[in-house]
Order: sequence, then C-alpha cells, then structure tokens
Amino acid sequence: MRRQSWIAIFLLGVAAAACGLSQTTVKADARARDLGVPFEGSAGKLDAITDVAGVEVGATTLIRGDGPLKVGEGPVRTGVTVIFPRGKQNTDNVYAGWFSLNGNGEMTGTTWVEEAGLLKGPIGITNTHSVGVVRDSIIAWAVRQKLMKADEWSLPVVAETWDGWLNDINGFHVKQADVFAALDSAEAGPVAEGNTGGGTGMVCYGFKGGTGTASRVLPKESGGYTVGVLVQCNCGRRPQLTIAGVPVGKELTENVPYAELQQVPGNEQKGDVGSIIIVVATDAPLLPHQLKRVARRASLGLARTGSVSGNGSGDIFIAFSTANPHADDAPGPNAVQTVSTERISPLFEATVEATEEAIVNAMVGAKTMTGVEGRTVVALPHERLQQVLKKYGR
Repeated sequence: MRRQSWIAIFLLGVAAAACGLSQTTVKADARARDLGVPFEGSAGKLDAITDVAGVEVGATTLIRGDGPLKVGEGPVRTGVTVIFPRGKQNTDNVYAGWFSLNGNGEMTGTTWVEEAGLLKGPIGITNTHSVGVVRDSIIAWAVRQKLMKADEWSLPVVAETWDGWLNDINGFHVKQADVFAALDSAEAGPVAEGNTGGGTGMVCYGFKGGTGTASRVLPKESGGYTVGVLVQCNCGRRPQLTIAGVPVGKELTENVPYAELQQVPGNEQKGDVGSIIIVVATDAPLLPHQLKRVARRASLGLARTGSVSGNGSGDIFIAFSTANPHADDAPGPNAVQTVSTERISPLFEATVEATEEAIVNAMVGAKTMTGVEGRTVVALPHERLQQVLKKYGR
C-alpha cells in the first residue's frame, strides 16, 4: 500500500472512549513549548517560519460532510497551504535547494530549482491528487494579479502528502477558488497548526498530524540569522514516535488506526509509509548548493522524532534564502553575499532543531478528527504526553 494517511474533522474535546481520553486532554491553542516539551535552541518571537522577515503563509481548509464515502461528494477533509518567500506582491527570485530523503512523493518544479538554484513565487502543499490543480492555479493567480509578463513562463513548486484514509481524495475537492483564497490570505504573523490547510487530512505517528512550524534564531556571534521551518506531517508509526528523546509512542499505545509496526512474512516490515514535506526558510545569505545542504539537514530533525523514512514514505524537503535580493536581475553580473562554509554549521543545527519542533507542534496543535466511513484519528493527548515526559525526567 502506498503512503497512507488519516484525517478527521474538528471535534473539540472529543476523544475515543476506548482509550480513555478525557475532554481536558486536548487544549485548544497549546503548542509543544506550552506543554513544557524541552527543545534545544532559541526560538524566534513567533516560533514560526514567518519569523523570517518577508515570509507569508496562507491556507484554505476544507471540512464538510460525514458518514460513508461517496466519491465526488465526501466526506471532505483536505485543503491547501502556500508559503511566499518574499510576500505575495514580490516576484523577485530567491536562491533555493531541495532534497529527497525518500522519493515516494511529489514536489513539482524541482528540476528547475536543481538546474538554476532559483525559486520564484509561492510554494504550495496539498493532498496527493490535488497537486495539478494547485500548480495550475498558482500560475492563474499570478496572471490575474498581473505578476507575470505575457511571454513569461512559470514552474511552481507544489508538494503533497496523502490524505485518502479519511478524505474523499478521488473527489478532487480542492478547486482553483480554494487555491486563490489561500494565496490571497497569505500574511506574516502566527501560523495556524494541526488540522489546517494542506495538513487538514494528515496523521503523524498514529496521532492526528498536519501543519506545524517552528523557528530558531542564531546568537550574534554565529551571525544572528533566523531559520524557520514549516512541515506538512503525515509520516511515521506509533511505536517510532520520539519526543525530546522520550519513546512516547511506546508509552501511548491506545487507539492506533493501523499505525503499528508489523512484520509481514516474506516482505519488508510494514511501517513508516506516510510522508512529510518540509520547507526551510532563512535570512542567512546562502547560495543554492548551501541551501541543498540545509535541506538535507531537515532529515536529522525528522529522525529525532523517530522516522526511518520507509520505502512507502515521500519525504521531500526544500530550503530557500530571503537574502540577496535581485541576485538574478538581468543582465548582471550581480554581487551577492554568502556565509562561509566554515560558518554554516550553526544553520544546520538550527534547521535540525526547528524541524523537530515543527513536527511535534503539528501533533500538539491537531484535534481529534473523524472522516470517511466514520474513521477516527485521535489527537496527541497533552496531559498524557506531559506524564510520559515526566516519567523519563524530561
């Protein structure tokens, strides 16, 4: 089975009676730090990708219908998220690099990112079967906004994870108007987490997953740069889940919708067949080859949470820098700045730390949801998490 995911509608305070979760288990607006999860590094003011000046995030969340699956009608548990590196009115390229840890997934436009080291316009994230409409809608929106010349071409970057466990993914419910709404709504400031945007239908380590974000600010002696991360988290199996070094998934074993590891005779171990998209932003002046190195380090942040990036997982990452404006202006040559190779390690460390926290924030911010056929995926129980961390001295 290809990458699997789960989704669920907002049911505030609803938890599965079978696992004994109370209505007080899931707090409305808590983030991982609010629960006392001990993370390394210094977060930015918002602890979000939007701590990188200029970055704007928008989302459209689609939640409607209940009961049996009727393809084309629902239930619908999906959406789209967009990230503008320089804001929605700025068409200036940014330097970028991408990396595929495991390629059972899709991120369009990466052949040009690889070739030119440049990214123009927003990054989109949605469900697997809506990549095409999101890609085409980003181009149509740019034309509508008169952000493209008549003879100009566009190769948007759009990535996906699979939400077909609880969403009518073959109903193609993400429409151009939904993408336009996400693009139009993009702004700086706090970023909604959990069941929102492209993350609406996702599951992480057998708990409700979705969208998560975090940031790190380097000390002045390391450049004072900011690194921000946004994830669409739909990966992992419950026993793998590790938070702050604690085997949380092995402690919280209740109500797991086919999220346990299983050994299939004559076949590989069934597990970690979900996916994750990771977007890394920084204001550090980095060149494309350096940004590819940064994108690779997102793998280590993912690994800290327990993932082994299994065969069925689409784990694809992209990093961009908002420094060096107008670096690609014609006819050139253009002067650019860059961090030296010997001073790049703090940026690697910040990427690892922010990625780890963004994944945990996605689960902490998510709510229990029910989708097609009445399938339910429970939220990570906050109080139980705190108890387990305390048990291990964290």
